Amino acid sequence: MKRFCRIILVFCCFGVLAGGISVSTGWAATESTDYLNDDFYDSAPVSETVGDPLEPFNRVMFKFNDFSYTWVLSPLATGYAHVVPFELRGLASNFIYNLKEPVRVVSALLQGRLSEAGIILTRFGLNSTIGIAGLDDFANRELAFHPIDVTFGEALAFWGVGDGCYLVVPFYGSTTLRDFTGDMVEGLTMSPYYYWANSWKEITSIYLAKELNKVSLHLGEYEELKQLSFDPYIALRNGYFQYRKRLRDGKKQDVLHE
Repeated sequence: MKRFCRIILVFCCFGVLAGGISVSTGWAATESTDYLNDDFYDSAPVSETVGDPLEPFNRVMFKFNDFSYTWVLSPLATGYAHVVPFELRGLASNFIYNLKEPVRVVSALLQGRLSEAGIILTRFGLNSTIGIAGLDDFANRELAFHPIDVTFGEALAFWGVGDGCYLVVPFYGSTTLRDFTGDMVEGLTMSPYYYWANSWKEITSIYLAKELNKVSLHLGEYEELKQLSFDPYIALRNGYFQYRKRLRDGKKQDVLHE
């Protein structure tokens, strides 16, 4: 129980600072999505399907997260990138991604996506062994078993839970009530990152290191997106829903082709 409370404290007060800013800019979802490409926005905004009744609050939180990113996270990530070579940061990203594959298996099974659960489990087995603990994405590079992102928020949607409303959570970023709940369930009950941590300081260090590494791989993207946007709040809100829609539409197409 004490460990559970510690993790809650970290997610609310420390760890989600990095992760939240990532979600706001779309980096937490994927490392290959190009939010600066006009083709990404070639369809009508999909955020209209999810209400934003808390927009005044959300805009305040957006400014707070933006300030935190600009003056805290970005400088730290920049310094980290100067010290650690890009190749090593890429290996660390692979390792971190691989650790969470079992969580994705559970989320896929909860949605009845048996074939995808099998692929994810196969990826985990191959990358954990031949890929040297996940440092190398052997399954994708050699066997074309591409990464499949499956979230508990999608599982909740599968079982009929609605989005609720759009939220910008302090220290967390763009999400919806349902997706935020799903992320918290994953982080607090299924995430493998904190099993060996014995104190909130260790949990904080693990989470911040993980997110700092991720942001260091995308330095400058957020700033450029802000410069190209008349209203960064709207741009990031639409970007969040655009990515989510494309990700899920892609999965539907995969199902149709099976």
